[in-house]
Amino acid sequence: MPPLIESLYHGCLIPEEQVVPKDPQYRECSKKLSEAMEVWKKRMSAEEFSKLEELLDLQQEIQGMEMASAFTYGFKLGALMIIEVHFGDEPKGPFKLNQSEGLGKYHWGSREDT
Repeated sequence: MPPLIESLYHGCLIPEEQVVPKDPQYRECSKKLSEAMEVWKKRMSAEEFSKLEELLDLQQEIQGMEMASAFTYGFKLGALMIIEVHFGDEPKGPFKLNQSEGLGKYHWGSREDT
């Protein structure tokens, strides 16, 4: 397996394509959803069902945005924890962290901040 940074650069590292929930209820819920969709497909006209599918696609798009945001937040938080472990609570010099806008919203300080 190539190094992670190399995989990321070449577009081979796509977390959303690799993650399948391990919750035992995941497959059961997925099956129920598929069965329910079939029921609605039979009950509705083709046009109505198409509108329902559009609505569900929009919901999936929103969930994708939420997942990307949660992933980004979690990744940044993990990186900040590593920095804090390495540098301590108050890093000095060009590595000083400035906290703004609440938990997890950090940015690197400039050399002038030191």
